[in-house]
Amino acid sequence: MPFYAKLGKFPSKRHITFEKPEGGYYYEQLFGTEGFHGFASLLYHVHRPTQVRSVSKPIDLTPIAAIDKNISSQMLRGFEVAPKEDFLDSRTIVLFNNDLNIALAAPQKSLRTYFYKNADADEVIFIHKGSGKLRTFLGNINFEYGDYLVIPRGIIYQIDFDTEDNRLFIVESFSPVVTPKRYRNDFGQLLEHSPFCERDLKMPTELETFDEKGDFLIKIKKENVLHELVYATHPFDVVGWDGYNFPYAFSIHNFEPITGRVHQPPPVHQTFEAHNYVICSFVPRLYDYHPQSIPAPYNHSNIDSDEVLYYVDGDFMSRNHVEKGYISLHPGGIPHGPHPGAMERSIGQKETGELAVMVDTFRPLKITQAAVDIADKDYLTSWLED
Repeated sequence: MPFYAKLGKFPSKRHITFEKPEGGYYYEQLFGTEGFHGFASLLYHVHRPTQVRSVSKPIDLTPIAAIDKNISSQMLRGFEVAPKEDFLDSRTIVLFNNDLNIALAAPQKSLRTYFYKNADADEVIFIHKGSGKLRTFLGNINFEYGDYLVIPRGIIYQIDFDTEDNRLFIVESFSPVVTPKRYRNDFGQLLEHSPFCERDLKMPTELETFDEKGDFLIKIKKENVLHELVYATHPFDVVGWDGYNFPYAFSIHNFEPITGRVHQPPPVHQTFEAHNYVICSFVPRLYDYHPQSIPAPYNHSNIDSDEVLYYVDGDFMSRNHVEKGYISLHPGGIPHGPHPGAMERSIGQKETGELAVMVDTFRPLKITQAAVDIADKDYLTSWLED
């Protein structure tokens, strides 16, 4: 994030000695992205963060396309992805390209028996069902229904769930996830017309520092391969940090919708951006107020992008027969728009209670077998008039 934050204790200047009260020194670590050019924070560890005892045989997690080149509209019944106990095992990639993976997950147990680091990608985890606590070496963040957890690549974390009934929509981004550039000034501050601001973000608190030696399992994903490393010290041994690279949460319920006299295009819902794709939030809002306005979205051609919409809650007025957890994919190359009757039903309506997350990609998405298995085979013909 392009603003400064800090937590815990650290020395007055960078790269100088920082003594422990009992003697000896804390160990400084630069935690940054894009070499020495991107966002970075300075961390101070009780122990050296480099003490690896062993590395196990890697596990290949590369997604495989069941449909490599797609031009058919798809509707996936997301809640048909079966729950699994383990946090990582529960992740099911349904769509992917060279810029991102889109996954569904229904973990039943908290991630406490090992630590996880995604060295490939920033993670955006949308909490559809469930609540709990994200625990990281930079502090903890409480989360609940409707929160986006934004976890930069390289963050070591665990996650606690309050119950076994959890549903997550996950985007793994192979480029940094940031706030929309058009909503920031030259220094990175969110502007007055932005649909949210820094005040809306949940920052890490409750910095837990463990001074422990032993065998600590960290599972690290790198180049779509999962490695298991055993470290000699607890990875949550940070006593303080400051900088610009840290996890945070943002609630979709704090997104302030932008409306107008006539229907506004999808970019007004944009919440995050990365290389070759954006993430948008559709939230309850007043409809257009021109006396002849048509609140339903107009038909539009997806020529240069694939559009993914994850349905969270409420009545999504442009689609028929949509339930919570459904995912629509409208691929580039063909137009799409409201289902028959949806435009007419929308005329005269004053507001909507819909809640959804949209991902627009500028390179085509590939479809996994897991997605094919939960697809509505009749969706592509659902615009035909009787």
